[in-house]
Amino acid sequence: MQPIFVLVHSPSVGPSTWHAVAEHLTAAGYRVRVPSLLHIGTGAPPFWPRVVSAVRDDLRQVSTGSPVTLVAHSNAGLFVPVIRSGLDHPVTGSIFVDAALPARIGPTPVATPAVLEFLRPMAVNGRLPRWTDWWDEADVAPLFSDPTMRQTVIEEQPTLPLSYYEQHIPVPDGWNDHPCSYLLFGPPYDDLAAEARERGWRVAHLPGAHLHQIIDPAGTARHLVELATTA
Repeated sequence: MQPIFVLVHSPSVGPSTWHAVAEHLTAAGYRVRVPSLLHIGTGAPPFWPRVVSAVRDDLRQVSTGSPVTLVAHSNAGLFVPVIRSGLDHPVTGSIFVDAALPARIGPTPVATPAVLEFLRPMAVNGRLPRWTDWWDEADVAPLFSDPTMRQTVIEEQPTLPLSYYEQHIPVPDGWNDHPCSYLLFGPPYDDLAAEARERGWRVAHLPGAHLHQIIDPAGTARHLVELATTA
C-alpha cells in the first residue's frame, strides 16, 4: 500500500508552508495530510503532547492500517520521535526537511542556550513576536519569491510563548525503527545534514533558503517521493 505523506510544519510558522507541496504530491497521485499545529502554543507547557495530538487527530480521517511517511520541516524534526510513538498508523519512513534532529539519546532541547539568550529579550509577558519578526528584512526577503505567499505565511504565524523554546522533548527508544532521510536546502542546516549522513540516513540536497518548499514545491515534492520510495 502506498504510504500517505504527512507534512508537518514547523510550529514557528504554519501549514501554508506545505500547501503547495501537498498540491504537487496530490497531483502525482499520492495521498497527503497537512495537520495544523497553529494552536499548540496555547496554554501551559508541556507543548509537545499537543503536537502529537494534532497529528494523531488529523489522521483519524485515515484508516489505521494505512502506512504513513512523516515529513518534518525545521524544528518539527524534533517532534518526529514522539509523533512516531504516538501514532496508531504504521510509519514506513521519516524525512527531515532542512530540519533539526532529535538527540541520539534524549530528551532533546528545542533551543540551545545561545538561541534562548537571543530570544529572551524579545519576549513580552512571556510571549515572542512572530518568527519572521525576529530577523531583519534582508534576512526575510530571500525566503519568499511571491508577495501573496509571503503575506499568507507571515499573517498565519503564531506568537509562541518563550516556554515553547525552553521545553525538552522526549526521544522514545526505538523511534527510528524505519528508514529515515534528510533533505537539505542550505546553511546553516548543512551540519545537520552531515550528522544525518553519519547516522546512516540517506541525504539529498535541493539548494535554496529555509522556506524553499514554497519557492520550489515541485522540486521539493519530487525529492520527497524519491526519498520515500528508495528508503
